[in-house]
Amino acid sequence: MSVLFIEYPKCSTCKKAKKWLEDHGVEFIDRHIVEDNPKAEELKLWHEKSGLPLKRFFNTSGQIYRNNNIKDRLPNMSEEEQYDLLATDGMLVKRPLIVADDYVLVGFKEKEYEERFQ
Repeated sequence: MSVLFIEYPKCSTCKKAKKWLEDHGVEFIDRHIVEDNPKAEELKLWHEKSGLPLKRFFNTSGQIYRNNNIKDRLPNMSEEEQYDLLATDGMLVKRPLIVADDYVLVGFKEKEYEERFQ
């Protein structure tokens, strides 16, 4: 089974996650998050599959997030508005993302990867 691996290649966390996948023989399709930014519809589907709060999909340590005071804006936004905002720029989206048929992983936590892929 192959999964979709969405990354920003210069991101150190993405590099660690990619190396982990390669070292453990996990087949994946690579997608550059800036060159092929997730669409609002994809984000909605992934959010629902993940079972996580939508806020977890935001790259809260990113410049765009901080410079645009998104933290203060989110509580007043609907989910649809948040999906649309995330879809405007891949750098707003937490990465890496692993998208499989029945689950989505956000960020890289080695323990989570081990549980899913071992």
